[in-house]
Amino acid sequence: MSKVSLPIFTRDMAGPLRDRLREPRRLLHVVAGPRQVGKTTLVRQVLASIKRPHRFVSADEPTLRDTTWLTTQWVAARLLAREAEAKGAILAVDEVQKVSGWSETVKRLWDEDTASGVELRVVLLGSAPLLLQDGLTESLTGRFEQLRLPHWTFKEMQSAFGFSINQYLFFGGYPGAAPLVDESTRWRRYVLDALIETTISRDVLLMTRVDKPALLRRLFELGCRYSGQILSFNKMLGQLQDAGNTTTLAHYLDLLSGVGMVTGIPKYAGEVVRQRASSPKLQVLNTALVTAQSGLTPNEATSNPEFWGRLTESAIGAHLANAAALGEFELFYWRERSREVDFVLRAGQRLLALEVKSSRAPTVLPGLKAFCETFHPQRTLLVGSVGISVEGFLSRPVGDWLS
Repeated sequence: MSKVSLPIFTRDMAGPLRDRLREPRRLLHVVAGPRQVGKTTLVRQVLASIKRPHRFVSADEPTLRDTTWLTTQWVAARLLAREAEAKGAILAVDEVQKVSGWSETVKRLWDEDTASGVELRVVLLGSAPLLLQDGLTESLTGRFEQLRLPHWTFKEMQSAFGFSINQYLFFGGYPGAAPLVDESTRWRRYVLDALIETTISRDVLLMTRVDKPALLRRLFELGCRYSGQILSFNKMLGQLQDAGNTTTLAHYLDLLSGVGMVTGIPKYAGEVVRQRASSPKLQVLNTALVTAQSGLTPNEATSNPEFWGRLTESAIGAHLANAAALGEFELFYWRERSREVDFVLRAGQRLLALEVKSSRAPTVLPGLKAFCETFHPQRTLLVGSVGISVEGFLSRPVGDWLS
C-alpha cells in the first residue's frame, strides 16, 4: 500500500447529522466516539456541505480552556446566528468534556437561546463518551440527542484504504494509522504512542479520578493479551499486582470501555441479576490494540495459528461490540460447565447464537447445541472456515444477521 495522506472519506453517519442540522432548532447534537474514528473530519465535512454560517472550535488543551472561554465562543456564534437571521448558524465545540463544568454552562447558554429565540444549532464532540454521558445526564436531560461513532469497520477501511481482510485483522480500524502499514515498526509506534498512550493519559487519567493509574494500564494490557477469553475479576486480581479489589477493576474496565479500548462482555443467563454477577469476557474494540501490544510483525502473526485464531475471534467480537454500543442489540457470551457459545445477540425478542471457528470445526458443536436446547434462539451462525467466511461476516452490518 502506497504512503498517502488520509483520503476524504465520509462515514455513513454524515447523512443523519446533516439532516438533523437542517431541521428547525430543537436539540443539542452530541457526536461521541473514541479517538481517531473521524469525529472532527465528519463534522467539518458536514459543516462545509451546509450553506449556513458556522464556527468550529476545540477545547483540546484543557489547561487553556474554561467556561469563560466556552461562553466567549458561544457568544461569537450567537452574533453569526443573528446576522444570518432566519437561516441561523452552527457552533461546533470539539473535545467539550475537557472544559471543567461544561455541561452547566451549556445548559445555561442553551436555555438563554431558547428563551430569546436565537437560531443557533450546537454540535458537541467528545472522545470520551463515558465522561460526556456524565455531563449530559447530570445537566442536559431532554435537551440533546447523541450520534455515536464507533471504530471503523472492515468495509470502511477497505473502501478508504484498500485493506484486505488480513490487513484489517492485523492493523484494525484506525484510519490515521493506515498510511503507515507498509512500515509495521512505524505503525506500531504510532498506535502505542499517539493512540494508546494519548487515550489513557489524556482521556482517562487526566479527566477522571484514578487512584491506581499503573493498575489501569496493566488492566488494559491484560485485556489485550486475553481478548476473547473469559476471566473472572478474582482471576484478574491474581494476574495483577497491587490490584485492590474487584470493584476497582470493574470500574477501570468501564473506563477503558468508555474510551473505546477494552470492554467486558457479560454472560447470558436470561436473568439480569446473574448477568451482572458473571465473569466478563474480555474484548478489545479494535484489533490494532492487540497486535501493537504483541510486538509481532504481520508475517509472524499470520504464521502463528494460535495467535491468528485469537485475533480473528477478537475482530469478530470487536465488530459485534462496536455495533452493540450503538444500541442496536445486547451482546453476551454463554458458558455452562465445559460448554460455551462465543457470542449471543439479543434484540427485543430475537436471539442469535454465534460461534467463531478459525480452523476446521467439528461437525458437532456441543456448546451451540446445548444453548439451543435451553434458550431456543431464532438463529445460529457459524463464522470461520466451515461456515460464513470471516470476510463475508465483517463485510455486512450486524443488523443484517438479526433480521
